[in-house]
Formats: sequence, structure tokens, C-alpha cells
Amino acid sequence: MKDLCNSRWIRWATVLGFALGGFFDGILLHQILQWHHLLSLVPDVSSLRFQVLWDGYFHALMYAIAALGLWGLWRARNEGTGPWGLQTLGAILLGFGVWHFVDSVLSHWILGIHRVKLDSPSPLMWDLIWFFAFALVPMLLGALLLRRKRGLSPVNPATLTVLLLGLVSTGAGVWAFQPPSDQPEFTTVVFQPGAGPETAVRAMAATDARLVWSDAEMSVVVFRLDPSRRWSLYRHGAVLVSGSGLPAGCFDWSRA
Repeated sequence: MKDLCNSRWIRWATVLGFALGGFFDGILLHQILQWHHLLSLVPDVSSLRFQVLWDGYFHALMYAIAALGLWGLWRARNEGTGPWGLQTLGAILLGFGVWHFVDSVLSHWILGIHRVKLDSPSPLMWDLIWFFAFALVPMLLGALLLRRKRGLSPVNPATLTVLLLGLVSTGAGVWAFQPPSDQPEFTTVVFQPGAGPETAVRAMAATDARLVWSDAEMSVVVFRLDPSRRWSLYRHGAVLVSGSGLPAGCFDWSRA
């Protein structure tokens, strides 16, 4: 076990698992279930615009950590035969659980910036369920897999592993950028702070867009427009535009 902990391959696989834990949390709770946003309980960040913007920053950070983990695995691919199979899976599970452990303790209980299910009459119950299922269980399984005594493969498959994980991560990112099938032409746009409604109106006119929804200040709007014209919104004061290749794919899945 000590030798495995000193292995760069295992350490970077754990980093990748940490990022995958963040992806799982953000995609499931922020986008699909929409139980909370990153800063849901922060009083000074109450507008939808800032909630979605900080969710975007969070996902961008997870992308950066995942890229760092893949880079580290690539660097460690020539360390002999290296741990493989169940031990690599154990490291990823360990990192996955560590993410949820840190998020639960820090975000839910110490800082109190959000809870797992905000509209529940018993948010602590959901926090504890989530903590047990996605922090303690993966960490325990990961540690058990890392302790297994297994012979190492005579063939080093590390390079193939890194490429495969890179393809999976890239594919997940591309999938996140796609809009739902029932509203393929909807585009969510976040404008610069203090831009005012007139900026959104000018952008709408310049791109022949139709307004579907907006917040009170028109700082976050949903347009129906030709997808090929999304990039031009950046010339008219937009900060983030869904479907334009930035880490804002979750916008396409937001309920208006």
C-alpha cells in the first residue's frame, strides 16, 4: 500500500477522480436535478446571473483539475509497468470520494454556501445521505481496491489508459455543450455587469434573435436564434453564451 501511495500514477489517478467527483456533483445537482447552485445560500449572490456564472467558474475549475490529472498520468505512463486495473479504479474512486468529503464538510457545514437539497424540510438528512453514499462509500471501496495484492501486467497499458480517459472526459464536455433535444435553438446569454436592458435589446436586434425569457434586469436572457450567430453575441456585451464552446454547457439545460 505504501508503494502504491508513492506511485505518481496512483496520485494522478486520484486527482482525476477528484475532478470526476466535481463533474458528477455539478452535472447531476446543478444541471439535471437543479437542487442547488454553488452559491445558493450566499446572501449577496442572489441573482440568477451570478448563480449561473459561479456555476460556470466551478465547472471551468473542474476541467482544469481533470486536465492536470490527465497530464500527470501521461507523464507517469513510463514508470515501469505501474499499477493497473482495479488499483487504478481504486485511486479514481478514492479521489471521487475525497471530492464529496471536502464538499460536504467545507461547503455544506463549515461555509454553508449550499446544501444538497435546498427545498427539503430536512436538508441535513440529504447532506448525510449524500455524504455516506458518495464520500464514505467510494473512499472505502477505493482504499480496499488499492490494498489488493495483484500481480502487475507484463504489458504497460498506461498510455492507452490516458488516451481513453482523455476521450471520455472530452466526450463528456462535448455532450454538456449540447442543448436539450426539445429546445435545440435556445441560447442562454449572460451580459456584462451593469450593461442594462438596452445592451440585450441591441444584441437581440443585431442577431435577429427572439426573446424567450429574461431576468428583471435583462442581465441573463434566453434567446431563440440561428446557432451560427451565437458567437456574434460576444461583440455586443455578452460574457458567456451557451453552445459557443465555453464551459457554459449547463446553461442549455437550465429551466426558465
